[in-house]
Formats: sequence, structure tokens, C-alpha cells
Amino acid sequence: MNAATNLKLMAFDVDGVLTDGGLYYTEDGKELKVFNTLDGHGLKMLQKSGVRLAIITGRKSGCVAARAANLGIDLLFQGVEDKRQVMTELLQREGLTFAEAGYMGDDVVDLPIMRACGFSAAPGNAHDFVKRHAGYVCRQQGGHGAVREACEHLLQERGQLQALLDAYLQ
Repeated sequence: MNAATNLKLMAFDVDGVLTDGGLYYTEDGKELKVFNTLDGHGLKMLQKSGVRLAIITGRKSGCVAARAANLGIDLLFQGVEDKRQVMTELLQREGLTFAEAGYMGDDVVDLPIMRACGFSAAPGNAHDFVKRHAGYVCRQQGGHGAVREACEHLLQERGQLQALLDAYLQ
């Protein structure tokens, strides 16, 4: 059985994956992030296919919590130093194994969790060392469709993509 077919939970980093990696601040020091709507719909389709979604990120931001809520992602872990440890605890709580999990990251701090999971992905503009160790490297860049591409890749591998797309032709 391939990693995509076995996938029950897929987690994502934020900066450089769900966003372009830029840090935007207002005059008064509030942080802003730009999220891609195509990525958001890819996440929704992956959810619809039965894959549980999580966000595990090293930074903490109110706009990430708002985006997670908007997408219906209740497994949100921010300000995380050891992403693999958080994933270990999450999988134990959910009764899953690393073989049933995936992670998409873009920098070397993501490698321990990526290498532990059954599936891993990286945006096209991820650090070169990370791309060498990712199971799937997107053509698209972080914050610019890479998450959508990874979601559609998983759905294609699971044999579910065409039916999900065809539903929009009804």
C-alpha cells in the first residue's frame, strides 16, 4: 500500500508552506500573513476525502488561528519547538501511526517530522536540503499553490481526485 492510500492525517507548516514565508508587520507591530485560496480549497478537498488535517508550526500568530478556524482545522499547534514530538503525541491520541501520517514543510527544522511520516512534501522553493529528503516536491511555491498541488497529488494517488473535481460539473 502506498503512503497516500494509507494516509489518515496530514499536517502542514505555515511560514513558507501555507504562506510565502514572508513576515509582514503593520506600523503597530501586528503580524499579517497572506494565505492562498487555491491552497484552502485543496485542503477542503483533502478533508472531504477523509484525511484529517493539522497545522504544526514554530511561530504563533492570531491570523493562523483564524485561518485554521476558517478551514475547519481543529488540530492546531503553534509555537512548537519540537514538531516531531507534537506529532508523536497527536498520533498517539488519535490512535494512528507515523506510517498513516504526512507532513509538508520547507526548512531544515521540518526534517525530523517529515522523515518520520509515511508521506512528506515540500514546496518548490523549499530549502534544497529539504527537497532532497521530501517524498514529493511541488512545482509550485509556498503560499502560491504548493499546498493545493500536494493535496491534489495525494488525492490522485488515492484515486479520488477526478470524482472530487467532477462533482463541480454537476
